[in-house]
Amino acid sequence: MVGGVCFFLLVSLVGFVLGVIFNHFLPLLLNLGLPTPKGTFGWPLLGETLSFLKPHCSNSIGSFLHKHITRYGKVFKSHLFCSPTIVSCDQELNYFILQNEDKLFQCSYPKPIHGVLGSSSMLVVVGETHKRLRNMALTLVGTTKSKPEYLNDIERTAIQILNTWKGKQQVLFCEEARKFTFNVIVKQILGLTPDDPQTSKILEDFLTFMKGLISFPMYIPGTPYARAVQARTRISTTVKAMVEERRKCRIIEGDNNNNNNNSSKMNNGDFLDMLISVNTLSEDEKVSFVLDSLLGGYETTSLLMAMAVQFLGHSPSALQQLKVEHENIRRGKEENEYLNWEDYKKMEFTQNVISESLRCGNIVKFVHRKALKDIRFKDYIIPSGWKVLPVFSAVHLDPSLHGDDALQFRPWRWENQSQTCKKFTPFGGGPRFCPGSELAKVETAFFLHHLVLNFRWKPEGADQSMAYPYVEFQNGLPLKVDQILSEASC
Repeated sequence: MVGGVCFFLLVSLVGFVLGVIFNHFLPLLLNLGLPTPKGTFGWPLLGETLSFLKPHCSNSIGSFLHKHITRYGKVFKSHLFCSPTIVSCDQELNYFILQNEDKLFQCSYPKPIHGVLGSSSMLVVVGETHKRLRNMALTLVGTTKSKPEYLNDIERTAIQILNTWKGKQQVLFCEEARKFTFNVIVKQILGLTPDDPQTSKILEDFLTFMKGLISFPMYIPGTPYARAVQARTRISTTVKAMVEERRKCRIIEGDNNNNNNNSSKMNNGDFLDMLISVNTLSEDEKVSFVLDSLLGGYETTSLLMAMAVQFLGHSPSALQQLKVEHENIRRGKEENEYLNWEDYKKMEFTQNVISESLRCGNIVKFVHRKALKDIRFKDYIIPSGWKVLPVFSAVHLDPSLHGDDALQFRPWRWENQSQTCKKFTPFGGGPRFCPGSELAKVETAFFLHHLVLNFRWKPEGADQSMAYPYVEFQNGLPLKVDQILSEASC
């Protein structure tokens, strides 16, 4: 009996090992004779994934890419995320991949990410579903970005945050930036203020959701991944309840208007009101849209702000020119007058600072795609079904594209360059270009406006943004702050 069990376990183990090896080398066997790029598959099953994901400074390409580019060139093959993979650090191939979404390549994030984001997330859906959701996002952003109400909300929130700095000698900037971006996005998406009880509830669940999104993807009760899936369910329930409540209010107010012939104030003007009016989206798609908006408006925008503040803290000349630009903008306004869209358009050097922060900081290091068919590019083949990783950071920091000072923060490099060129893709490209990119820039610009006019700051310690591959400041970017009392206050 015991011998039979041992034999069964031995056979199972051998079968598992052979399966792993077969899975690892099958792509090579199926593509014998195809001129794929040079490279190595590394270990069975894991391949080179752990080396690829090894943390490094986000304003560098890391040792893995450096060694592989040196040995194999800017395009090489590997085995990453349990799949044979083509890694592209080449500007031309990256652009080709992004522009041929759903034609030659398709979004292909690892399955566990789907479990946290949800199957209707705009980040993971493909084809017509993605087009439908993205068109909705573009419509909402287009009708929002220059609205005085939205711009005023951004500025009020920035002033509120900076007012809490008065009398302090140090702040953790990442924490302050997240507080700012969350308050802005939750107001714009759901019409909630920081003092609303639902705001703190959503924030608590959203933070749990964020931790699980970047955790080891194993659904075991109590793990960050499992808690994230559960947190997403709670957020979904909260959002659906808000949708239902808004609908009831619309019906009641509609009846009152019919009886009293008074003008209606049914709409709060936020994204949720607009979503309710859309009949082409399912309830799950609307909830996923809200989560995607929170994700983009919270984490990536706050990281952009942190990058800009960190780099400016080490570049006195850039900080001084930025300050002069914002003093000139403020000089033509009344003391308590809000900024407007025309003011934003005057912030030319601010845009250079933002672009250079994105180029050097590399908030999005790479994206996941897969080849839909055998694709010939130059002298090699990208086999059908293989994962393809266009690495944005490698192009952003390439000296052959950005000069010998490519690793240096120098906003002036953008004065005579287009910020929508092929060698600069911080928001992706093609059909998946981030629809909220302009909102992130507006929020960052408005916050910097009040920051440079009211505070001096200096990064404390040697805190550095690290790519894990997601970007994070290990110590939260502590700043020594000093209020400028002699000039305009917040």
